[in-house]
Amino acid sequence: MNPRIEEFRKLYEQALIGAGKEAIEAQHARGKLTARERVELLVDPGSFLEIDMFVRHRATEFGMDKRWVWGDAVVTGLAKIDGRRAVVIAQDFTFMGGSLGEMHAAKIVKAMQFALSQGVPIVFLNDSGGARIQEGVDSLRGYGDIFYMNVMASGVVPQIAAIMGPCAGGAVYSPALMDFIVMVKKTSFMFITGPRVVKAAIGETVDEQQLGGPEVHATKSGQADFLAEDDKDAVGIIRKLLSYLPSNNMEDPPVIRVGDPPDRSAPELDDVVPEDPNAPYDMYKIINAVLDVGSFFEVKSLWARNAITGFGRLDGRTVCVVANQPNYMAGVLDIDSSDKIAEHVRFCDSFNIPILTFVDVPGYMPGTRQEHGGIIRHGAKVLYAYSEATVPKLTVIVRKAYGGAYIAMGSKHLGADFVAAWPTAEIAVMGPEGAAEIIWRRELEAVKDPQERAKLLAKFTEEYRNKFANPYVAASRGYIDAVIQPSDTRRVLAKALDALSTKREVRIWVPPKKHGLIPV
Repeated sequence: MNPRIEEFRKLYEQALIGAGKEAIEAQHARGKLTARERVELLVDPGSFLEIDMFVRHRATEFGMDKRWVWGDAVVTGLAKIDGRRAVVIAQDFTFMGGSLGEMHAAKIVKAMQFALSQGVPIVFLNDSGGARIQEGVDSLRGYGDIFYMNVMASGVVPQIAAIMGPCAGGAVYSPALMDFIVMVKKTSFMFITGPRVVKAAIGETVDEQQLGGPEVHATKSGQADFLAEDDKDAVGIIRKLLSYLPSNNMEDPPVIRVGDPPDRSAPELDDVVPEDPNAPYDMYKIINAVLDVGSFFEVKSLWARNAITGFGRLDGRTVCVVANQPNYMAGVLDIDSSDKIAEHVRFCDSFNIPILTFVDVPGYMPGTRQEHGGIIRHGAKVLYAYSEATVPKLTVIVRKAYGGAYIAMGSKHLGADFVAAWPTAEIAVMGPEGAAEIIWRRELEAVKDPQERAKLLAKFTEEYRNKFANPYVAASRGYIDAVIQPSDTRRVLAKALDALSTKREVRIWVPPKKHGLIPV
């Protein structure tokens, strides 16, 4: 055999084991798979085409000339996932904790550039201790180059980050600039400054999981879109998510029909809304009854639970689902739920996914905490996102649609293409009782007896409800396209979605501009 081929085989074997078998065993002991094992799980068998396997760093300071591995602690390549092309990047924690240096970053940027040029998704499996301090400013330059590519790819190809180990300091901004983040329980964390810096700076004692663990980002910061039990589960979540998404912004999402008839009736919906207008119920029952069986895939399920966001299928077509949840905080819009909805709507619009909105919202959350926290600014994001969206927009008003929240939740006034309402819909400036107290304030103040005043208020409230808190006034103005029986919702929406499948956005007049300025 040619000596050079024999040499290649040895080098290839060295590259496959990274920092060596002991380092791999240590990775397994932490409950984590290696970078190559993760890639193998993610991609279709035999489809991975690795690039830059023999890249190595150029640093010589601090003994780095004697400390290196082939690939420089990151595996990059092209692959197919469920038959569809993608770019995969997987950091290798077995060498120097997966730290990022000049050539490590160059490999990532090169892979991202390929994804952009070919119009395929980017999947980035993060497992890195952060910047490689031995390479100094070259490491910082590397992060900057990656962030720039994240921004260039934004809205062009889907970007999915999986946090499968540490992700700290500047490293957190690449996942933050991507579209979705999956975090693995127990083994992953994200924060800008670690526990020791926090202790030194403000005297607060906290560990890595309390500071930036998966549960923290899934429930408090809203940074994590999905929680995975382990690396294998994270890979499964990524594969499922990709099944709903187009490869790029010039394509339509995949159509996957499961044999669920589009004209299927859902008689259970006729009784889902309680007679008491203030009684809660579960919006998931409506979502699951309307969508194709088993197709709803929720995003950010543990954060801002007064709003529901996710993907589903209607007659096989991918739809973006946005809904209020009356079972949690009465479905009110607040700062977090506004951010959650706006982010999801803007993503779906970028990637040609029709938006399906289920409305039962009593308004925006009142109080000093919300006002001082910027509910005006955050609430305006929802208005901006729906107004800007040009994909087919379908809205169902299930029950309450009050005040500015009625406008914000995919109303006709923000460009919705098809708005339906159930007979249980209440569309008004505010709730009937509050409206009655304002309209008949003088009559109520004239009654001194509290019990008599309460009876009179109840009478006025019912009068207002009968006159305005129903769908027919809005329907008479053309603000609602159809009042429908709840059990017919799936059939009606499937027909509307089909009719809108060839929608081409034609705006009456749009002034010349570089881009709009969403409230941030």
